[in-house]
Amino acid sequence: MGATVEVDALTKSFGRQNIWKNVALTLPPGEISALLGPSGTGKSVFLKTVIGLIRPERGSVHVDGVDTVSCSERELQEVRKRFGVLFQDGALFGSLNLYDNIAFPLREHTRKTETEIRRIVQDKMELVGLGGEGAKVPGQISGGMRKRAGLARALVLEPEIILVDEPDSGLDPVRTSYLAQTFIDLNAELDMTILIVTHNIELARRLPDNLGMLFNRELVMFGPREVMLTSEEPVVEQFLNGRRIGPIGMSEEKDDATAAREAELIHDDNEEDVRGLVPQMRPTRGLPARSGEERRSRRVLASLHELPARVRAEILAAAPPEEAARWRAINATVAGLGGMP
Repeated sequence: MGATVEVDALTKSFGRQNIWKNVALTLPPGEISALLGPSGTGKSVFLKTVIGLIRPERGSVHVDGVDTVSCSERELQEVRKRFGVLFQDGALFGSLNLYDNIAFPLREHTRKTETEIRRIVQDKMELVGLGGEGAKVPGQISGGMRKRAGLARALVLEPEIILVDEPDSGLDPVRTSYLAQTFIDLNAELDMTILIVTHNIELARRLPDNLGMLFNRELVMFGPREVMLTSEEPVVEQFLNGRRIGPIGMSEEKDDATAAREAELIHDDNEEDVRGLVPQMRPTRGLPARSGEERRSRRVLASLHELPARVRAEILAAAPPEEAARWRAINATVAGLGGMP
């Protein structure tokens, strides 16, 4: 199972510009999490801070107990081996073919023989759907294939945690869907912890187990998809609907006067409200069920009695019938004990 990442009171500024402050969240082991937010809210900076490429002013990032903020450089190098990173553009070397690009970390950081490297590289290329493409160079392939090659390279050192920066950048919706399915399948097979930074609403609604959102230099919310997708938090609701009405402006947070004026002038009666639960993506047929999904479901079940009645009703309506019946029975017991409002 993937590692646990615990972020506490994390604060980062560049000069006088505060990027975000007091960010606190826990990436549950073996689950897929996504971090949302408007452009310019420091999502990519957050990824680089988690892996120790950027040092924050305050706070901690514990990876199974080791703080990447305060640990020594030697300890940090060891912790980084537990991470794989997929950058926006794949970050491939244009002069190397795909095979050599993917083999690069193994040649740099291990003492494996070329025979061992060949086996690992071919295995990872098959895993991401690039079997037989190793002789091609990045300039000969599509953006989607470059993303897959970057993902294969992120996997060759057998990381426990994968960090993904804007996986849909430069991809059309179909290729984005294929890549999202790859993450689901990888999680089903390897049970690794995955954190994805994105502002793609469809990806955020269908892919992750947990969702968080950065806005106005703070983490607005972080929690299981069932809670986030049914949230009435104005920033979350506006972002998931892609609407103009709400706290998010073109370049920054709106003041109250601007928000009130826009609410009077903008008519969005014909815009569909997409808030609510939609089916989560499932592993490709033949693969095992995701353990991360099962763990998340149990966690939601344990806290169901703490949620508003409307949210409970939506969660139960979206659950499989047998699961919903089990949830109702357990929570009826909790209610009888005075635990449910």
